[in-house]
Amino acid sequence: MSSTDSAPASEITPEVVEQHGFSPEEYEQVLKSLGREPNMVELGIFSVMWSEHCSYKSSRLHLKKLPTEAPWVICGPGENAGVIDIGPGPDGKPQAAIFKMESHNHPSYIEPYQGAATGVGGILRDVFTMGARPVANANALRFGRPEHPKMQHLVKGVVAGIGGYGNCVGVPTVCGETNFHPAYDGNILVNAMTVGVADADKIFYSAATGVGNPIVYVGSKTGRDGIHGATMASADFEEDADAKRPTVQVGDPFTEKLLIEACLELMATDAIVAIQDMGAAGLTSSSVEMATNGKAGIRLNMDMVPCREEGMTPYEMMLSESQERMLMVLKPGKEAMAQAIFEKWELDFAVIGEVTDTQHMVLEWGGEVVCDIPLGPLAADAPEYDRPYLSKEEYKAWAQVKPLEDVPESTDIGADLLKLMASPNLASRRWIAEQYDSQVGADTLQTGGDAGVVRVHGTNKALAITTDCTPRYVYADPYEGGKQAIAEAYRNLCAVGARPLAVTNCLNFANPQRPEIMSQFVHALEGMGDACRALDFPIVSGNVSLYNESKATGGGSAILPTPAIGGVGIIDDYSKMGRVGLHREGDTLFVIGPRAASLGQSHWLKLKTGDFSGKPPSIDLDTTLKTGQFVRRQIASGKVDSAHDVSDGGLLVAVAEMVLAGSSGALLTSYPASEVPFLPWHFGEAQDRYVIATPNPEELVSDAEAARVEYTLIGETKSKGGLGIDQMFVVSREDLREAHQSFFRDWMEA
Repeated sequence: MSSTDSAPASEITPEVVEQHGFSPEEYEQVLKSLGREPNMVELGIFSVMWSEHCSYKSSRLHLKKLPTEAPWVICGPGENAGVIDIGPGPDGKPQAAIFKMESHNHPSYIEPYQGAATGVGGILRDVFTMGARPVANANALRFGRPEHPKMQHLVKGVVAGIGGYGNCVGVPTVCGETNFHPAYDGNILVNAMTVGVADADKIFYSAATGVGNPIVYVGSKTGRDGIHGATMASADFEEDADAKRPTVQVGDPFTEKLLIEACLELMATDAIVAIQDMGAAGLTSSSVEMATNGKAGIRLNMDMVPCREEGMTPYEMMLSESQERMLMVLKPGKEAMAQAIFEKWELDFAVIGEVTDTQHMVLEWGGEVVCDIPLGPLAADAPEYDRPYLSKEEYKAWAQVKPLEDVPESTDIGADLLKLMASPNLASRRWIAEQYDSQVGADTLQTGGDAGVVRVHGTNKALAITTDCTPRYVYADPYEGGKQAIAEAYRNLCAVGARPLAVTNCLNFANPQRPEIMSQFVHALEGMGDACRALDFPIVSGNVSLYNESKATGGGSAILPTPAIGGVGIIDDYSKMGRVGLHREGDTLFVIGPRAASLGQSHWLKLKTGDFSGKPPSIDLDTTLKTGQFVRRQIASGKVDSAHDVSDGGLLVAVAEMVLAGSSGALLTSYPASEVPFLPWHFGEAQDRYVIATPNPEELVSDAEAARVEYTLIGETKSKGGLGIDQMFVVSREDLREAHQSFFRDWMEA
């Protein structure tokens, strides 16, 4: 036994304890839990299991307040991913969509290609672990200033990593969002989402049961990459971020593809009792979670763990985050059959332990016990903090958001529109999208619109997927920003004709030990929860990523609060799917939704004044629900040719995007002048609005009045034109396209 693993109590100094991320009080709790000093293996296991990344110790208290149930929810938070009922499959049996979003922020800043690639690999495993074949990937990316000397390298690396992994493993990337803001200069965000489809009666869970049942390790061998990755992801960056490169995992998408096929083949048998992905904290978290969920114990023989490096110790084996690995509990007697499947797919297979009734984790190595920890303290009894946070009024005083005072004038609205379309946050993401294979699998029906749409193979149904958040709104008003993130996901699904079903999330915030940051977290979750309840849009899975701030850029910079939302909905008949592009000349254009104006926090205001100022637009959830249902019904009935949610950039940007996505132009001829000023109507980002194009305006008006939904006639489509406002300006399609595509083209060619 190495001295590393059998370290006497005297070697576990206060410095060693601090290096493992414990506060003095937490280490006292470790001592109390064990009734003795831990050895190094035990200290390492407590370290990763009590890390923020694994234990959610600052967030668990508040996550419990979120709505997670609905009649169509099969499995909510607590498993590898959320599961919802999506109706009958091609054989008439019920099907389920399984999905989740997770972060890989710190690793992607340190090593952008591998950080992003392994983020995709990890979220894929979360989904196929539960028995689903992955059918779509999505992402939500946040970067710092484009002019930052490191940012082009980070963007190129992250995009290449996402594309490299997803393309090789054969899962289409169908949607995403990419934003730039100085707050992400030293701590970018890479949030990855996967959606899969499974038979509802063949969902696999992680609870290890059956005393004596064999525990098997499958997939790749264990190496020294990613050791203490979970701990690293639970701390902010110091100036030496590059020194943490060894904590970043290395992925192999071709092995992942083999692992998907081998697992799904074994899942078609009756051999599996429980299964768990080795994600953050690797073999430690997977074994602890399986035993805890099954109210059992676990014994592992570390001599049997397949290793790719010589002389690996139990400490290293348990804390490694090497990729493409799974842990399973099998029924007795099924080992040989399972082994034959994994060896056929050229993957490692090893029986490394058994389920016990001790409710302890026991590790043996070289014939000796090197770890014996009760499971309660590692999981259910891990620290849980009610961190201090500011009230909404106290937060407002702290944030000091600049009030919106005099509204600037515009001497050239067409020029303003072109500048907005060319700005980093509104420019075309074509450069990114072209690096992702969006068509592999041949079931992708739509990308580039309000939501990605993927056919449920063999049926007339389709899944719609979107990722959304407006971090500057959340910073300015965490409660309203949290509501808006959910509401925008809801609207984007409605805009393609999908019935919104459920949400996953990735809650990215800075240091929770600062009351102002904890205030952002608590109040954003309150807003999210209220929106989910009002819209019947429950949260079924998610991830929390805290300590997203960096001293690497000097002075300590916190990210904007970024509760990224992944929404999933169902289209019952994809032949009735909504699309963004304007394609029919002579259609009438309407705004569906309130005649409202809100220039606060708008991109146009930033363009004119250099600042995001003022209050973010507020959300009326009754209006969100009512307008969304109305637009959905119009699309399903075939009465609407095009539909688009109005969001960043406001109404003119939304119409410009519709022009560029189709073959027709648009001429805007009217607006509600008596109710809303001209500039706020066209450039404000007031919520709950859609632009729709219809060949039957009288019918739409009649339907809207019957549904008591506000509508405003704004113009009509024109053959092959650009975008104009009657008697004011016309911007050609060519100028719009050149502006829209210029940012990434010029930046990446620079």
